[in-house]
Amino acid sequence: MKVNRNFDNLGESYLFAEVARRTKNYSESHPDKKIIRMGIGDVTLPLAPVVVEAIRNAADEMGVKETFKGYPEYEGYDFLREAISGYYASFGVSVDASEVFVNDGAKSDCGNIGDIFSKDCTVLVTDPVYPVYVDSNIMAGRRIVYAPSSSENGFCAMPDKSIHADIINLCSPNNPTGAAYNAEQLKAWVDYAIENDAIILYDAAYEAFIQEDLPRSIFAIEGARQCAIEFCSLSKTAGFTGLRCGYTVIPKELERDGHNIGKLWYRRQSTKFNGVSYPVQRAAQAVFSPEGQRQTRENIDYYKRNASVIAAAMDELGISYTGGKNSPYIWITCPNGMGSWEFFDYVLENANVVGTPGEGFGECGKGCMRFTSFADHEATIEAMERIKKAVRALA
Repeated sequence: MKVNRNFDNLGESYLFAEVARRTKNYSESHPDKKIIRMGIGDVTLPLAPVVVEAIRNAADEMGVKETFKGYPEYEGYDFLREAISGYYASFGVSVDASEVFVNDGAKSDCGNIGDIFSKDCTVLVTDPVYPVYVDSNIMAGRRIVYAPSSSENGFCAMPDKSIHADIINLCSPNNPTGAAYNAEQLKAWVDYAIENDAIILYDAAYEAFIQEDLPRSIFAIEGARQCAIEFCSLSKTAGFTGLRCGYTVIPKELERDGHNIGKLWYRRQSTKFNGVSYPVQRAAQAVFSPEGQRQTRENIDYYKRNASVIAAAMDELGISYTGGKNSPYIWITCPNGMGSWEFFDYVLENANVVGTPGEGFGECGKGCMRFTSFADHEATIEAMERIKKAVRALA
């Protein structure tokens, strides 16, 4: 018996394990210090009341024979798929309900979509990068090439026509950098994908945080329906990190190698996935109701105020950064030329604040740090005051 030796090519969960280890060691040796954690990407506000009510009502239905639901459809209930289609229409993008596949969170589909593609495909990812794009393809044994991002291109990597790719992973607004592509930049990626007969795997998990005139979906770009699949999640937009629900959109006309991609994905899901529970899908439907949109928007605005606090502190310190406006993440350049882990340790010890070292997201993340806006508002204000004091002490 042999195991998948591609797993030998994976690094350990170095980043978050090391963050946790250093934080724990410091906390145990300084029990009197109040540590503010701004490295984790989890939400902190509770679910919107309209969502909680929908869960309760659906749970009650499950206790009555006439309204009990068994296995859900693999692609999701029609009521939720139609609600998602209507949500896209609200910002001017046409997505048919039949093109929507409900899932238990965007991360699952981002990692699993590779099942329907050849192991011989070359995968292009931007660097810094969300780890699942890299690790899932290493597990499959695919070749990975990187499109470097830096302050010089606003952490928005652009295609290199001299490099061929079959699969292209894009995330906008980006995790970890918070940078967001404009329409012209996305059109360049769409044109590149069509020229290479490639498919863009577009992660739009943070689209609800966009406040500037930027695309909320890859399908707002001409030609994208010929070359793109979009993943989205309710984790950050509606606090579903504990409920688990998201969705993938595959245009009906998307085909490669003589096969319809949507049909291939449905075949995969019907074999390996049993769908999302009825109460959770009813909760998700409530998110897209007018009242659900109003209530979840209040939570998003809360996190965006936190992001503004972080951005204002960086402005005051003269530290360059991306994100903060269209994303819950703020990606800073470490001051005084400090390395990611060097600055992590300094901030932990001198401000008792935890961020995420940028180099854990890739080679291009060296010398950077990610802060999230998901902490309590008062804690965010306090953390920034501490960081300002600590950074000024470096001068």
